[in-house]
Amino acid sequence: MAAGGGGPAVSPMATPSWAVRIRGADGEIAGAGILLTPQWVLTCAHVVDRTADVMTAEFVGAVGHGVPAVPARLERDAYVPETLDADGDPSGDVALLRLERPRPAEETVRLHRLSAPNREVRMYGFPYEHNGGIWFRATAVGVCGRDGQVQLIPASPGELASPGCSGAGVADSDTGEVIGMVLSGQEDRHGNRFSFMSPVETIVRHLPRLDPVTTGPSAVDPQLRSTADDILPELLDRPFAQRLAAWLRDDGSQVKISVVRHGDAAREATLRRAITLADRELRTPVSVDRASLDPPGTVPSAGGHDLAVYAEGRTSAGIAERIAERLGLPHPEEAPLERIRAARAILNLVVVGVDEAVDPLGVLDLLDVLRADGSRLLLVLRTAGDCHRRAREQLLTEPERGRRARLVERLKEITGPLAEDLRERLAAVAPQGLRPLDSDLVAAHAALADLLRAADAADHDGEGQGEALPGPGPDLARYERLADRVEGRLTAGVAALDRLRDRRDELAGRLRSYQVMHQHSLRGEEDPAVDGLYLRAHTLLRARPCDVRAAEAAVDAYTRRVDGHAGATGPVARDVHGARDGHGRGDDGRGARPGRGTGDGGGDGHRSEDGYGARDGYGARDGYGARDGHGRGDDGRGARPGRGTGDGRGTGDGGGHGHRARDGYGARDGYGARDGCGAGDGCGAREGYGPRDGYGGGDAS
Repeated sequence: MAAGGGGPAVSPMATPSWAVRIRGADGEIAGAGILLTPQWVLTCAHVVDRTADVMTAEFVGAVGHGVPAVPARLERDAYVPETLDADGDPSGDVALLRLERPRPAEETVRLHRLSAPNREVRMYGFPYEHNGGIWFRATAVGVCGRDGQVQLIPASPGELASPGCSGAGVADSDTGEVIGMVLSGQEDRHGNRFSFMSPVETIVRHLPRLDPVTTGPSAVDPQLRSTADDILPELLDRPFAQRLAAWLRDDGSQVKISVVRHGDAAREATLRRAITLADRELRTPVSVDRASLDPPGTVPSAGGHDLAVYAEGRTSAGIAERIAERLGLPHPEEAPLERIRAARAILNLVVVGVDEAVDPLGVLDLLDVLRADGSRLLLVLRTAGDCHRRAREQLLTEPERGRRARLVERLKEITGPLAEDLRERLAAVAPQGLRPLDSDLVAAHAALADLLRAADAADHDGEGQGEALPGPGPDLARYERLADRVEGRLTAGVAALDRLRDRRDELAGRLRSYQVMHQHSLRGEEDPAVDGLYLRAHTLLRARPCDVRAAEAAVDAYTRRVDGHAGATGPVARDVHGARDGHGRGDDGRGARPGRGTGDGGGDGHRSEDGYGARDGYGARDGYGARDGHGRGDDGRGARPGRGTGDGRGTGDGGGHGHRARDGYGARDGYGARDGCGAGDGCGAREGYGPRDGYGGGDAS
């Protein structure tokens, strides 16, 4: 027998022997199933074709190379179709198939009762793209609807249960136990993707015949189940029933403490009724639909608690073991309290008769561990004595005091340093597209003042004993939501203003670089129009708070004007590759005035007065110089024909390793006339790139 029936599966990676692929009469895959006995297969009701006499069950995990296929028929008295209540909540959708030929008992699996919240689970289904079977991973996150169905969040978007997965077994990743069955998967209009499972208790409620193949103790101790006498209308304490139902529906309170004295028949019956109705397995249509016992607000949803324990005569260790078993915690050789503490498990727990346990204070310590980890607790005591006072102090007063203190510190941080960060940013840059946050800060200050008043009143009440004043105190849950909202908005506001401040600094750097480039191009000359644009951009960037949007427009206007000016005079006017200081002609440049040469240019180069060469080439006619080269005549990098004449870099015997004549750098044997890059023995005439010192005649570049 596989996991849940006496031992874990051989490997969590293997195809489970209990996984069944179900085909309809047309031969198409209709869904999945779980082999519970040699002849019973559990599946969803919507997988079954009730009009067909026979379906086919295929056992993909069977030993051997083949996939046995066995005809299967619906068990007519074990078919519960899905129904919807007045609110659209689904219920049912379970069915049993009977095989015509039994399968080996070792291939079967038992269902297992286990508390599901926050468990990592796996399901084995047969979607169209993987009809040979595939594992899907998910996390069980909570109850959905009144039938006790459990919502699953896929581990990845592609692991949403899809057609072919309905009826698949859901196995707990830690224990390997099958704790439920896949019902469906869906994506809502917001793009959220969910799967849903029917937990074992709900399946057994709909199909009681499965109780013999189900393991794990019930979630409710026998002493806390409704009895036949509890149905009398006079035994319903309606206000108490409404308070219990509200907690079981999660009214926002983590801990509830009540007193139900022995002999108070109505209150005891009402408590048993609420616990029974909130259990997935014990809740029945009869118990829910009794109109006389179901006044508004008194019926909790199935799955409102995960465990209900009767504490009378039990030790705290025994209660801890009951909780650990329900949670499926491993390592039974360790103390149950330590296993619970290490697991940091969360559940909705009801404990009745806390003050009648063998060691009530030990039970309270156990419950405090669960509370601290986030579990919700409903405690019922028999008297309002010392244990009741201790329970209120340990599980209500002290935690609330600590919660309030943490909230006070958080609101101080919001109204202090975080608000100061916001003010600092607002002083630097003007908000753009940021909603005003003044009202949020006012609300945070008001909440802080209210909490401080409550803390002061509690400290001075009861002669400094720290007893809470009678009556409701500050609504901590509401103030926590307020703190979340205000902190989120302020943090987002600071981040948005930081982005604006970074943009302001970026614009300032851009403005400086363009100013330097423009001034360098002018060589002391003035351009009032461009200077006016610079002054406006500079002024806007220096203003506090800075209007970044206006400053950006001003910087863009300035940089466009500078770029346009450069377009009229060359990349940088009169000192970059142009006349006077450039490569060509003029006094000492690389080209005539603004360009590298004179004449027609190279045909595809830069324009005269705007580029590197005269008109539209790098140099006159073909190259960098006169006619074909960098410079003209004796001044440039090459004489007459350009980079070289003859057949090398220079004329005469050529450079030997240079460019061909008419394409080479210089006349005769170098880059320039005679020996070097220019005339003489340098890169220019004698020593430089051009005649005498530089790229061209005169000063060098």
